[in-house]
Amino acid sequence: MTMLYKNVSTNDDSRNSVLVILTSAMLLSHQPRSGKSTEVDDNKIKALIESNPRYTTREIVETLNIHHSSVHDHLKKLGYVSKLDVWVPHELKEVHLTARINICDILVKCEENDPFLKRLIIGDEKWIVYNNVVRKQWPQRDDSPQTTSKANIYQRKVMLSVWWDFKGVVFFELLPRNQTINLNVYCRQLDNLNKSIIQKRPKLVNHKGVVFHHDNARSHTSLTTRQKLLELG
Repeated sequence: MTMLYKNVSTNDDSRNSVLVILTSAMLLSHQPRSGKSTEVDDNKIKALIESNPRYTTREIVETLNIHHSSVHDHLKKLGYVSKLDVWVPHELKEVHLTARINICDILVKCEENDPFLKRLIIGDEKWIVYNNVVRKQWPQRDDSPQTTSKANIYQRKVMLSVWWDFKGVVFFELLPRNQTINLNVYCRQLDNLNKSIIQKRPKLVNHKGVVFHHDNARSHTSLTTRQKLLELG
């Protein structure tokens, strides 16, 4: 206190005023401050997250009355990270999950008794944007490169049909623009697929044959298609 009075007037009133100010400052420094706290028990945040993993940082701030930055620090310390759910086509009920498990068990047993996965050929179709622009060229050193326009972002899509097995693609076809899969097109594709299998997978043809898998589109399940598959073996 002697150093604090060094440059202060010796007047008693002035000295008393300084003493009051210093005393008030010391008392205020030991009192809890208003506003949100920066300290919180990790267990409280962990309990909130375990009770509801979808809690937002804003909700944690409001519940525990702490700073937003403190929430991020504690979550990082506890090993939590923010992740989005994975989209699925639809929610499966318990009966559907049970059915899938049973089917998987059956397939595993079939593979053990009579291996078929390496004989499996899968087919599917998909609309794609296809524009095979070739830009690379070999001009002379002093020649200027030719110009190539960029693809239109609103260009039309084409239908890609592809069949593959565990080794890779066996056969694919890009249909002409504005053409889709119908009964005649699919049967023609099956003939071309059979030729490709004979050429690329001769061992598959000479042994137990192909296990063919495709979806239940109308062109895949028609009587004509089934007769074509029986014809091709």
